[in-house]
Amino acid sequence: MKSPAAGCRGFTLIEVLIALAVLALLAGVAVPAWSGASAAAHAGAAQSSLLGSLTRAIGHAAIAGSEVVLCPGDAGGCRDSYDWSGGWVAFADPDGDGVRDPGEPVLQTQPALAAGIHLRSTRGRRRLVFQPNGGNAGSNVTFTLCDGRGAGRAQALVLANDGRLHASPAKPAAAAACMQGL
Repeated sequence: MKSPAAGCRGFTLIEVLIALAVLALLAGVAVPAWSGASAAAHAGAAQSSLLGSLTRAIGHAAIAGSEVVLCPGDAGGCRDSYDWSGGWVAFADPDGDGVRDPGEPVLQTQPALAAGIHLRSTRGRRRLVFQPNGGNAGSNVTFTLCDGRGAGRAQALVLANDGRLHASPAKPAAAAACMQGL
């Protein structure tokens, strides 16, 4: 007669260790790839949100025939900052004072960007004012968009006065500054 354990098979310690080593290798490859893909997706979403806000602001200024302000802030108004990572607001500014007064409609609020995503404008451009002709008052503004993939992946988003947005690799100094906290 056979014993009950004679038909059972198990794993040897060596087989278990080999399986764990393969799993560790796969995890070592998958986690960084997933993190990079996630950061790229969040950065792309931030760029898309900025483009949508710009389009909405320019369109409203042209249709309503009044100025529109886009700035880092919330429904209460603008923050005095060039860091847009905490979110931004677009509002109609019919009196042209650059400040959100009671009764001036909020066109859009953008919540804070995903953790690890930074969006900074040129230091001198803490708010954008779009005129009824759709143009951006003042000079071109450059946004620097960076994420956890490092300074080498930072993007420069240049908004021309006529409302066109152009993306290119960020300059090294701007990319390094974007990666650091304020």
